[in-house]
Parts: sequence; C-alpha cells; structure tokens
Amino acid sequence: MTPQALIEQFGPREAMEYDVVVVGAGPGGLATAIRLKQLAAEQGREVSVCVLEKGSEPGAHILSGAVMDPRALAELFPDWQARGAPLLQPVTEDEVLFLSPTDARATPQWLIPRCLHNQGNYVISLGAVTQWLAAQAEALGVEIFPGFAAAEVLFNDEGGVRGVATGDLGLGKDGLPTDHFQLGMELVAPYTVFAEGARGQLGKQLIAHYRLDQGRDPQSYALGIKELWEVEPARARPGLVVHTAGWPMDEHTYGGGFL
Repeated sequence: MTPQALIEQFGPREAMEYDVVVVGAGPGGLATAIRLKQLAAEQGREVSVCVLEKGSEPGAHILSGAVMDPRALAELFPDWQARGAPLLQPVTEDEVLFLSPTDARATPQWLIPRCLHNQGNYVISLGAVTQWLAAQAEALGVEIFPGFAAAEVLFNDEGGVRGVATGDLGLGKDGLPTDHFQLGMELVAPYTVFAEGARGQLGKQLIAHYRLDQGRDPQSYALGIKELWEVEPARARPGLVVHTAGWPMDEHTYGGGFL
C-alpha cells in the first residue's frame, strides 16, 4: 500500500505543533536546539523546540571517536568544563604517516598542513559528547524524541516545508498493515531544521523536490571502516593523533586513515 492509501484508510495522522522542529540529535541538531532556547530566554520569549532522533538514544548512531575543537562548545557554554563536558583528553602530539605495505614514513612537522595540527583540541567519544549535549538541551526545555525516525518531509500548498512525519509502525514484511499498525505522527512548525547527516533520507527528498542537484556536480561520498584496537598500557600514547596516507590505497584512489 502507498503512504497515501494508508492515510486514507487509517488517517488522519495525529499532529503536534512546535515553533521549531529539528531532525537529528547529533552535535549540530542539538547545538541548534540549545542556542534557540538560549536566545529565547535572553529575549524573554517562549519558543517550543523538539528534536527527532532515529536512534534509541542520542549518540546511538554517531560514529564515535573524534578530535574536537572546543571553540564552538565554548561559545555555546562558556563554562563547559564546570558543567562536566566529557572532553577529557587534550591532544598532545600530531603525526602524519605515509604508509607502504611494509613501512611507514613520518612527515616532518614543518610540512604538515595547518588543518592537521590539533593543538588545543581534544580526543573525545562523540557519543558521550552527544549524550551530554542532549542532557543540556533537555535542561533548557528542549523535547527530544529518541526512537522516532522522520520518514517524510511535509510540504504546504506553496511548496514550503511545514514539518515532517515519523514512520508508520506495524507494517508487515509485505508492506501491508498488521493488527498492530499505527500511522506515523506529524510534527509541524514554521521552521524545520534538517540535521540528519550526510545522505539523509529527508535530504534526498528535499533535493528531489527543489531540484537542488540540477546543474550541479554529483556529490561525492566516502566509505569508512572503523576498527577497535586494544593496546598494551605501556605502549599507549594518550593524546596522540595520527593521520595516514598511502597503502592500501593506490595512486588513483583518494583516501586515508586516522588514529
């Protein structure tokens, strides 16, 4: 059955109204929600903000393990250290290695691009930082709905975005409604912020609806593989950030790694 047929048979959908709907409880979406509530408080206004997150909790779908520049966090929360933000390991040194099948050669420090220098940054668990941001957002009155994936962009008669709808529940493998079927819910707002990350489902809908890719170069995507290494404490170098190039990529393939 088509989504429209399901609405005609089981609808209408329930709807909730907010001033702002944010799709995606990653660092960008949560920072947006937090800043909106901060600005509203400064101006003595009531602004309702909700955040939809497809994961079971904020941070569940984040690729954890990252190097973070704390400047944006300091703008959001100047007292982030007193608040207990989980930025615990400062970067102590950077290395850029060129790999071959049998060896690794270090790039001299004076040749390392400025963008790969991480003095003042922190090695973090991005999942932990996301969970901390979610707690700060909720303390400001942001409503976060984990476990609800936004499945459809809702458009008004003029073609503008009026909100999103969550996915239907209780569909069988054949796409037909079961006895437990429940229509998704509409979350409507004057402003909808899409913070669902690269190649998001709603992003593709927006690109198609507004023809954002017409006359543009195709987008490029990378495939990443994450490994977890267990290192003997005596060999560990806390705060070390390593970037790699070369093997196993050939000279015609763009890519690299980081540790």
